[in-house]
Amino acid sequence: MDEGRRLPVLAVLGAADATADEERTAEEVGAVAARHGWVVLTGGGPGVMAAACRGAVAAGGLTVGILPNARPEAGYPNRWVRIPVLTGAGAARNAFNVQSAALCVAIGGGAGTLSEIALALKAGVPVWCWRSWRLEPPEAHRQALPRAFEDREALLGALDAELRRHPAADAGA
Repeated sequence: MDEGRRLPVLAVLGAADATADEERTAEEVGAVAARHGWVVLTGGGPGVMAAACRGAVAAGGLTVGILPNARPEAGYPNRWVRIPVLTGAGAARNAFNVQSAALCVAIGGGAGTLSEIALALKAGVPVWCWRSWRLEPPEAHRQALPRAFEDREALLGALDAELRRHPAADAGA
């Protein structure tokens, strides 16, 4: 890596108790990001988080897990996290996840995922949602809506095109 260059970060958001379909999508998202030289950042646990990391590692990529706990615990970090960041911050770590990213992809998810979506929008970080929360803000705040996808191939195609426009080699400090 060149001095003064940072690798771009894609945060993959989603539940620990994900469905098989959500895990498959997360694994493919992680692989796409890794193939473009992006770091895949997750909450470091099971489900969507593990699947995204697994896909990134299989594609030769780097993964970071921002963990809610202060010490390793069951499932945290998952075995595909290459750089675990133990915070002891609980759910407050969600802010670190999204503020570290250039783009967030939310896959399914519960209230924790919803909090990450909201924190990302507040920070001005773009959010793409696949079969995730659908939000309808008041008229004055509509400029910050997430991009929603229902079709996996549409998500993966759009992600591939977006990351191709912003390759890792062009990521500035």
